[in-house]
Amino acid sequence: MKTTMLRSIQSSLTRANNYASSPSIHSRLRRGYSSESAPERKVAVLGAAGGIGQPLALLMKLNPLVSHLSLYDIAGTPGVAADVSHINTRSEVAGFMGEEQLGKALEGSDIVIIPAGVPRKPGMTRDDLFNINAGIVKSLCTAIAKYCPNALVNMISNPVNSTVPIAAEIFKKAGTYDEKKLFGVTTLDVVRAKTFYAGKARVPVEGVNVPVVGGHAGITILPLFSQATPKANNLSSEDLMALTKRTQDGGTEVVEAKAGKGSATLSMAYAGAIFADACLKGLNGVPDVVECSFVQSSITELPFFASKVRLGKNGVEEVLGLGPLSDFERQGLESLIPELKSSIEKGIAFANKS
Repeated sequence: MKTTMLRSIQSSLTRANNYASSPSIHSRLRRGYSSESAPERKVAVLGAAGGIGQPLALLMKLNPLVSHLSLYDIAGTPGVAADVSHINTRSEVAGFMGEEQLGKALEGSDIVIIPAGVPRKPGMTRDDLFNINAGIVKSLCTAIAKYCPNALVNMISNPVNSTVPIAAEIFKKAGTYDEKKLFGVTTLDVVRAKTFYAGKARVPVEGVNVPVVGGHAGITILPLFSQATPKANNLSSEDLMALTKRTQDGGTEVVEAKAGKGSATLSMAYAGAIFADACLKGLNGVPDVVECSFVQSSITELPFFASKVRLGKNGVEEVLGLGPLSDFERQGLESLIPELKSSIEKGIAFANKS
């Protein structure tokens, strides 16, 4: 029973990306990779003892594409690493604690996932998180530039609209910046949009795709329900407006439901694992891996923007355009630009203060 459940979780994780790879790849994933059939890949999770970090560590341990899982935090990591290491999957687990062990945690990493920082509390906006989390991200990215400059960096720490530009500036200063290897993880917005759309349209959620563009906070989150598949003809314009608002306010919905005791940790960990899985597939040469992500972009006037991105062996292979937008979505795009621009500039200014 336990073995069957484990295989089911592994299979679900590796297939959860709706932009699927070939059937032959999928059949190999279902059977589980051996060390002979999958490359050695090290994934580091920075902030692994936190509310997002712990379930994310669990999900990455279940991913057969990971051969080495490096867990880092300022405290509590040895216990998390010991716990996760007992799971009978491919990856070897190592735990690292404190700034003096950060370099060792990062060395040789193919992907670095950063959920480190403080969570959002009731009444707190993502902007309120800025001063604390911006400093943490700056410090961690300085270490990444030194110890694993070629790694793909998956930024979860909020506010993503600012922390990704901070990371870019830190890497530029270190001479290691590669626009193809820095990602803001906006997958949770996609996960929510798919879930909410499927529920309202009464279609099976497993087959739903909804692109989400813009940024990763409030009105900067723009789900493109006009491009959703399968097409639902039973949704009114009022329904689509309500779905957009719920997607934008999804984080607040969870914060309020937890009544001051947490934010979206479990769903964020799931979304982070889905995006990391897509990055691993891209690195391993799986064709046509596409996910939405907040990256350096020229598809709008802004230097960073979330849209569909094709992933490959070097990270971003192609930043895809927005496609046709409805009138409502065009208005949403126009409205989000000033706020997203301000958040990006705030991040750049912070990184260049000292």
